[in-house]
Amino acid sequence: MNGSKKRKKYFPNNWQQYKDAPIEMFEDIDFLDFLDWKVLCWQLPPGVCCIIRATHLETKKVKEYVYKQPKSADKKLLKFAKLKTHDLCITTHEAQHYIGPYPFPGSIDDEPLYF
Repeated sequence: MNGSKKRKKYFPNNWQQYKDAPIEMFEDIDFLDFLDWKVLCWQLPPGVCCIIRATHLETKKVKEYVYKQPKSADKKLLKFAKLKTHDLCITTHEAQHYIGPYPFPGSIDDEPLYF
């Protein structure tokens, strides 16, 4: 590759069309309706079993893992449970869960996990 980097292909967007559109084209929506529609009613694609979003506690870097099989997601969760270095947000078709490396004081899960 003689030392030069390849540039990413440019994909044009249509921002100018949206900017020039009259305000009447856009429907007003109440904040609570928007919250119910976009935040509380998430949908995963049919082929996806779960999404794990891991935030490293020291660097605050976020990485997402998408799984098609529950068995693979379980393996990744066990790995994170042993490391105790990440906060996890797990999204499935049914629910969203937050799992920290250490339980909250006074919670049911006060007992540490041993692996």
